[in-house]
Amino acid sequence: MTETEYGRRRRLLRPRGRNVAWVPPLLLLVVIVLLDLNTTERFRIITWIVLVPGSAAAICGVWTTAVFAVLAVVTYIGVDSAWPGQYQAGLGDFVLVALGGLMATVASGVRVRKEQRALHIQDIAETTRRTVLRPLPPHWAGLEQAGVYLAADVEARVGGDFYDIQPGPHGTRVLVGDVQGKGLGAVETAAALLGTFREAGYHEKDLATVAERLEIRMLRHRSHTTALGRADGDRFATAVLIAFPEDALDTIEIVNFGHEAPLAVGSRGVRELPSGDGVPLGLADLVGGVPPVRRVPLAADETLLLVTDGVTEARDRTGAFYPLAREIAPAGAGSTGAEPGGTGPGALVRRVRDGVLRHSGGRLGDDTTAFAVRRIRAVEGEEREGGRLRS
Repeated sequence: MTETEYGRRRRLLRPRGRNVAWVPPLLLLVVIVLLDLNTTERFRIITWIVLVPGSAAAICGVWTTAVFAVLAVVTYIGVDSAWPGQYQAGLGDFVLVALGGLMATVASGVRVRKEQRALHIQDIAETTRRTVLRPLPPHWAGLEQAGVYLAADVEARVGGDFYDIQPGPHGTRVLVGDVQGKGLGAVETAAALLGTFREAGYHEKDLATVAERLEIRMLRHRSHTTALGRADGDRFATAVLIAFPEDALDTIEIVNFGHEAPLAVGSRGVRELPSGDGVPLGLADLVGGVPPVRRVPLAADETLLLVTDGVTEARDRTGAFYPLAREIAPAGAGSTGAEPGGTGPGALVRRVRDGVLRHSGGRLGDDTTAFAVRRIRAVEGEEREGGRLRS
């Protein structure tokens, strides 16, 4: 059972914080007794009372299920004894009800233990996700940001997509990426790359040096994985490394390691940035080096949207891919007045998240990440023009 399913069931059985899980089994017991007592001897259904502890086992705790098991036995004896001897169900059905109650109690215990274990594993996964994808302030290091991460494995809620912002003396750097493959190995790789980015992004002056440090870290991680004898020693990662220089407020620097091209979304529409076609991290030796640093313009009112292939490769029932650029185009048009703030990071990320879930019917084939950033000075300008503060 996933946490979502467990949470939904828990809310259903605890309206306003009150536990009503015992109500359905009790109603079932009452219905069975009334039907048995108000029908002819040809329609004796008191044996169905074995369903009462069975239903309790599915939704109630162990002790509540045990109470219903005992109640079922006692009720069976009382109701069956009310009938003339020739119409009584007899010892055989009594044994059935007693054994059914015992088995229901045991099944309830097994179910409760499994749910507790699943929730514990999900807590560990959530802690791991927060460790790898550290929480980011919505306004930090001169940027307004918003991000959403949806794991394809809804039980684990953690995978190989990653993003982060690192301020430093040489400007603010952003990294968004997607590790090839799934599982714990992908999480380890993402953690290794993010650790290197946070250090190199702070200390290194040139973005090209940060890119080289990421490539070296990927090779070192693969070497370590191979030495351990694991089968994922050839893992790689696509990524986009971006710098927001402090001396050029209308320009950004980009190094693209084979990742989806960033999109600039603003009042003039949506445009794909010419970030190049570099190879993924871990494969630079195939082409003789890491991708080059490109300087591209980014207007003050434009928001930079970066996604992983879980967004662009999301499919609907017919197999059609999610049309990202077309779906977010109305956000740029809306920013002129029809929908103030439509190009803000929060609005864009929500639009992408809702659009992908709607397009795929909630069936994600891959980890899905959308991350959006823009300079805070653009936000301040919009606030002055609008005459009011917008979050």
